[in-house]
Amino acid sequence: MNIGLFGGSFDPIHRGHLALAQAAASRYSLRQVLFVPANVPPHKQKQPLTAFIHRYAMVALATQDERGFVPSLLEAPESAPPHVGTAALGRPAERSSAAVNYSIDTVRRLKQTLKKSDRLFFLIGMDAFRDIAKWREARALLAECDFIVASRPGYSLRDVAESLPEDLRPPAAVTRPFHKQPAKGDLVLPGVTLHLLEGVHQSVSASTIRAAAAHGKPAARWLDPRVADYIRKHGLYRGKHT
Repeated sequence: MNIGLFGGSFDPIHRGHLALAQAAASRYSLRQVLFVPANVPPHKQKQPLTAFIHRYAMVALATQDERGFVPSLLEAPESAPPHVGTAALGRPAERSSAAVNYSIDTVRRLKQTLKKSDRLFFLIGMDAFRDIAKWREARALLAECDFIVASRPGYSLRDVAESLPEDLRPPAAVTRPFHKQPAKGDLVLPGVTLHLLEGVHQSVSASTIRAAAAHGKPAARWLDPRVADYIRKHGLYRGKHT
């Protein structure tokens, strides 16, 4: 079975996230896509985040009508409430509420629960992928699973290749012609398999939504209606300039 892992802060989850997951599920026959809100994302340790329980709740609301989309507690803090069913897949028995969530640890923990015949795909946007070489144990992470990278206009195949850890990059003589080729198709190299998913970029970001909500401006066009209603009822982002 093909399984997708889609991690992020999801603060909040929006239509861009859902579009990426829907396109990936369709293109690569993903039977499940696990949406994994991070408790403490490594790149946002010094930034204020909405409480995990709210971000998890919004993910659950946004995915409830999508077959195979599963809100996951893989990176939940120890204090998160228990949940039944597949949403609890891979939840650790113990974790400090302040522990940083590294993708390599999450992937390894998840793979311990999968069958040998299962194939794991890691969903990621192009902007995040550009920093992949800086991630913890990046080389090992890229070897653990296939990556589905949501491409966007302006990026070339050379940009993708040069984002890899140095020891995984093809020689410069090989990648030089790539600058004329758009980032699409598959890039299979020793130790890494990338699937470049084009045509799913949407001009929306969580920071834009938070800023709109902070100023009392409508943000519903970027959100599932249930998520928009949840934000309004709980007063999330109100008065916060992010």
